[in-house]
Amino acid sequence: MNSSRLKQINLAAAAMKLRAYIALVLLLVFFSFNSPNFLTVTSLITMVRHISLNAIIAIGATFVILTGGIDLSIGAIIGFSGMIAGGLIHQGIALNFLGITIYPWVPVILIMCLIIGILIGWVNGVLVSKFNVTAFIATMGTMYIFRGFALLRSNGTTFPNLQGKPELRNTGFPMLGQGTLLGIPYSIFIMILLVIVTAYIAKKTPFGRRVYAVGGNENAARLSGIQVNKIKTIVFMISGGCSALVGLIISSELVAAHPATGESYEMNAIAATVLGGTSLAGGRGSIGGAMLGAFVIGVLNDGMVMMGISSFWQTVIRGIVIILAVILDQLQNRGPVKSNVKKQ
Repeated sequence: MNSSRLKQINLAAAAMKLRAYIALVLLLVFFSFNSPNFLTVTSLITMVRHISLNAIIAIGATFVILTGGIDLSIGAIIGFSGMIAGGLIHQGIALNFLGITIYPWVPVILIMCLIIGILIGWVNGVLVSKFNVTAFIATMGTMYIFRGFALLRSNGTTFPNLQGKPELRNTGFPMLGQGTLLGIPYSIFIMILLVIVTAYIAKKTPFGRRVYAVGGNENAARLSGIQVNKIKTIVFMISGGCSALVGLIISSELVAAHPATGESYEMNAIAATVLGGTSLAGGRGSIGGAMLGAFVIGVLNDGMVMMGISSFWQTVIRGIVIILAVILDQLQNRGPVKSNVKKQ
């Protein structure tokens, strides 16, 4: 192979590896020229707050995709967790046999909803690992189940005004989504903390190495003594917990819970993860890459809104981005480029 051809391959490999950085820079330049308020401090904080939601669910999606799986139930868990929180604030827990109703404190409600999200993830993991249901089908099924449960929770209506009541000691829920520290929303700090913790887990712990091993070669991982089923179950539980957290943040920010909340969020999470370099085949990717992908998706979404682009065209463009992300993933997984790209 001559030096010119080798140089072209190396450039293509570098461009492929840096595709999310390139896309982010291009989007920032484009929207800054076409929307004068795009790079103001207020707009940037608002944009990063929106991005934090996609980033948190992208963390869970990354762990699942690293094992070669996929989670389509993310959006349903978001909606369901918000409805559970809304129901607990409005209706409490009725103990009919005692003739009383308990209204949990907000921290208890948050913990309960997170546990529910993790349990849904556990169900997904069991379906995939124990019953050998493909992840696509298993999570599609639970997506419909828990979207239906979210609708049943309130007969399809919204739980409004989730401030709680002082006499019931269940106030404070809006603080999660609306509270700020030094002018920065709590959700951004939550995102940063989760990124630091999960990036360390993925790269520096035995569990993280096993996740990569399962995605790289499941049979080899099993022969080396890794409990593949356990790893698969845990990554779905992580995804369920991240999804429930986002559902709580959204409901808290809106001070209302609606059963349709979170629709299509799973697509944003998958697109962000793949844009950031995580392979749909498993075994390659990083939390940092997923965060970069989430920023690309977030900047694109907010930029289109600020430019006044029709919501119909926004949907079309998002679909194109998802297709391009998958195409790039396939290109990176084959041909001479793959051999020149190190695992992230």
